Amino acid sequence: MGIVSQPLRQFRPPQNGAPPRRGQPAAGPPPADGRSMMKALVLRQHQKAALGRVLVAEGLVSEDQVQDTLSRQYRMPRADLSGQTPSARLLARKPARFWLRHCAAPWMQLGQTVTIAIAHPDRFEALQRELQGCFEHVTPVLASEAQITALLATHFRSALARQASCSVAPQHSCRTLQPARGRALLSACSLPALYLFWTAPAAVFTTLSLMALLSVLLFSALKLCGLAAYWTGRARQGRQAPPPGQANPRERPVISVLVPLYKEAEISRALLTRIRKLSYPRALTDVLLVLEEHDSVTRAALAKTRLPPWVRVIEAPAFGGLTTKPRAMNYALNFCRGSIIGVWDAEDAPQADQLDQAAQAFAGADARTACFQGVLDYYNPGTNWISRCFTLEYASWFRIVLNGIARLGLVVPLGGTTMFIRREVLEELGGWDAHNVTEDADLGVRLYRAGYRTQMLPSTTYEEANWRPWPWIKQRSRWLKGFMVTYLVHMRQPLRLRAELGWKRFLGFQAFFLGTIGQFLFAPVLWSFWLFTLGLAHPSAGIVPSPLLTLAAAALVFFELLGLVISATAARAMGRPWLAVWAPAMILYFPMGAIAVAKAAYELLACPFFWDKTAHGIKPAAKRRRWRVIPARWRPASAGS
Repeated sequence: MGIVSQPLRQFRPPQNGAPPRRGQPAAGPPPADGRSMMKALVLRQHQKAALGRVLVAEGLVSEDQVQDTLSRQYRMPRADLSGQTPSARLLARKPARFWLRHCAAPWMQLGQTVTIAIAHPDRFEALQRELQGCFEHVTPVLASEAQITALLATHFRSALARQASCSVAPQHSCRTLQPARGRALLSACSLPALYLFWTAPAAVFTTLSLMALLSVLLFSALKLCGLAAYWTGRARQGRQAPPPGQANPRERPVISVLVPLYKEAEISRALLTRIRKLSYPRALTDVLLVLEEHDSVTRAALAKTRLPPWVRVIEAPAFGGLTTKPRAMNYALNFCRGSIIGVWDAEDAPQADQLDQAAQAFAGADARTACFQGVLDYYNPGTNWISRCFTLEYASWFRIVLNGIARLGLVVPLGGTTMFIRREVLEELGGWDAHNVTEDADLGVRLYRAGYRTQMLPSTTYEEANWRPWPWIKQRSRWLKGFMVTYLVHMRQPLRLRAELGWKRFLGFQAFFLGTIGQFLFAPVLWSFWLFTLGLAHPSAGIVPSPLLTLAAAALVFFELLGLVISATAARAMGRPWLAVWAPAMILYFPMGAIAVAKAAYELLACPFFWDKTAHGIKPAAKRRRWRVIPARWRPASAGS
């Protein structure tokens, strides 16, 4: 806002007493009392933000008051755009993203002069330069940012909704997959497969066992490398003195955080309570609550809550019957103010200084580091044994394995929340794949294919662990289906993928996706090796030599022991060592994944883009107190308790 980014001495009246020219600042203090103004000036000095934005974000004045002051200072008339219909011919001179980025809109034309409604007078000269060649002569009028945004959103509604659904290049998007071909191929192979199983069941079972063992070995190798890298990093940190805390960057960026909401009747108020605790400057914080246009449930819940000035609601219009989180985020990306884009889920409780840490991380990173992935944890592990195992599983992945994978330079599949990415890189990649139900993992792969990297951010976000069997299966089936889709998309051209990733990352890609899917898909086959413990023969005993079967069984035992070690290490790393005693229960926890993968395989062929939503806000708030515990090694010195 224009009061703005100019030093106060520039607001002195001209020495000769002549009135300032239109578009130039004139004298006039902001409409706030002396104490409020002093506070705003101090904040502006530290935050390097526009004074008008500071005043509004801190609730010291209203945006309308700031607009009145800007109108007087810049000798610029105000325009009321409510109920106005813009000129489609004038707006067509530039794309929607241009007008939204400048927060400007052509309002009317008189002869050769086009009147442009702007919200930031201090940026008018830059806008005027970029409009050269489009309009012969332009003159500005002042309008509120909300009115300009609403006008542009209404006019470009269909175009933005269409773009949000197909923003990723076809060769990198799953929207070009053809499930009908998969169903036809499966039908063609079913009869030969049944014949083979009928005539040679032992040979078929042996083949499936080999495939199952291969997937387990791939995933074991990935986990072992991650654990080794984690321990190596810990040992290196122990030998070296801890690095001094990085100073805040001189000019902190505006960070926009997308919070997709869909039918969240219970979570909205709790979410706002949590994000109000953020320590990042309000003038540099831009939180967008992203709703679907037809979601009356969430809209009604938000209507009962007073939103702070730095929190906005964006409604994604319906288009083509597609209702997914990545489509809504692609649409909302057009309205973001920040150069860094973050994502939180509806039930998230981020650490208070998480945005500060993200800003510091990007300030110290090179240009190829395009993304930082935070740590996910859960605030309700004490609900039941499923929530305890869920918490252990995620701690093992985010605190141990994923941390090690990032240190090794392998492809980091993003977690979908608590990720922060450079906006220009996100727009370069086309945003998220609107049809992919694991848009996070897909984006992580596309980042590395484009030559960028992802690093871990030592900041924790707490979520609600899924603690009921059927919702757990539904959620896991969506993830597994998304992994299947992502693997099929990126393996369309395996040689090109290998060339773009390199051998090390290509093998890591195979280990993650084939290992994750295979350990659940072939779980019933792997269970057959438990026959050894009962003194029974394995179905492949007549084909495979006994020593090889024993070796295979030993490999599975090693896989289980490795999981126990990682779980125990993760329990200690997250400051909940008591959870380590529940690590053996993981052997009863993962079999639910066999049901989930069957559901995922069916949906892959029947409805690959169906989003099976997870319900949040189920557990009573009185039992959500453990999320406050933040281990010292994951908590920066500036973090609160």
